[in-house]
Amino acid sequence: MAKRCDVCEKGPTTGRSYTFLRSHWNPHNKRRWLPNLQPVRVKLQNSVKKMKVCTSCLKAGKVQRAL
Repeated sequence: MAKRCDVCEKGPTTGRSYTFLRSHWNPHNKRRWLPNLQPVRVKLQNSVKKMKVCTSCLKAGKVQRAL
């Protein structure tokens, strides 16, 4: 399953997470931040389709939910 928004193409981002325990020794760990995707039934033209949409697109009203 691709972790990518079907509307805005937002996907996972990578980076490093580290803790500030000591001043000279900070362990760095690679990690991924995943988008908050929700399975939603969306109304497209005259049909209803199931899509994975991020919550920022839902909140902005970029898609119209099918009831």
